[in-house]
Amino acid sequence: MATATLKIFLAFGDPKRLRTAELSNWTGKAVAGPRSEFDKLLEREESKGTGVYFLTGIDPSTNKKAIYIGEAENIKNRIKSHLAKDFWNQIVFFTSKDENLTKAHIRYLEGRLIDLAKESGRSLVTNGQSSGARLPESDREEMEIFLEKMKQMLPALDVDAFILTTSEDVSGGGKREILTCRIKNVVSTGYLTPIGFVVLKGSQAVLNERSSAKKWPSVLTQRNALIDEKVLIKKDDLYQFDKDTEFSSPSSAAATIHGGSANGLTAWVNNQGKSLKEIEKKET
Repeated sequence: MATATLKIFLAFGDPKRLRTAELSNWTGKAVAGPRSEFDKLLEREESKGTGVYFLTGIDPSTNKKAIYIGEAENIKNRIKSHLAKDFWNQIVFFTSKDENLTKAHIRYLEGRLIDLAKESGRSLVTNGQSSGARLPESDREEMEIFLEKMKQMLPALDVDAFILTTSEDVSGGGKREILTCRIKNVVSTGYLTPIGFVVLKGSQAVLNERSSAKKWPSVLTQRNALIDEKVLIKKDDLYQFDKDTEFSSPSSAAATIHGGSANGLTAWVNNQGKSLKEIEKKET
């Protein structure tokens, strides 16, 4: 992803309240804010334009992140109809400052965004189905560029639904350093990410939790959720990860693998046997 300068304007000085965002040398513009300031968002001139929008929050039935992705020729009129949805607590919408987005453009973007959100799996996509639209080749390429700019900005606006789990090194374009976690007959591999730690598909976890897990209910909750979701599959006398799985930290990942509390800074080592703690100490 190319380097960029992101300009965020805090309309009330508070980074969680209404704000606008723009990238240098790009015609797109984002407006974001909490549900509590819904009326103020609709007072913005940008809300009268054509664009795509995101409603984000927590799904009450699963307690997981949820997102609704929509498109509208008049964002202000369309999003009023979503007040009946109770899961969302933030809205973000994108328009174009040169007003060149057509109905076909935003339908194409909506379809691509829904597919990307489902592929990422970070949030429950509450859309019934993707609409999408066919575009001439030149328009399609233009919208793919628009899409990449949106994806670059969305995490800075508290929307991480489109971040894919990948082995690419975001800092250098190469491969990330693979780390290993071992306990008894169990071996797992993974790597650090900007927002946590990914355990790779095929990695293993102990079958039975340790007694220390009782002191840390979050460990049991996390493991049981992965078992219920069939991310952790029983294989003989251990569990195996059925897909790449991102955790909030190296310790969270190690605790799931160990079946009890664990220090991720010492549990994960590189191919030279150096722990993550030693690696980070050397880098500083």
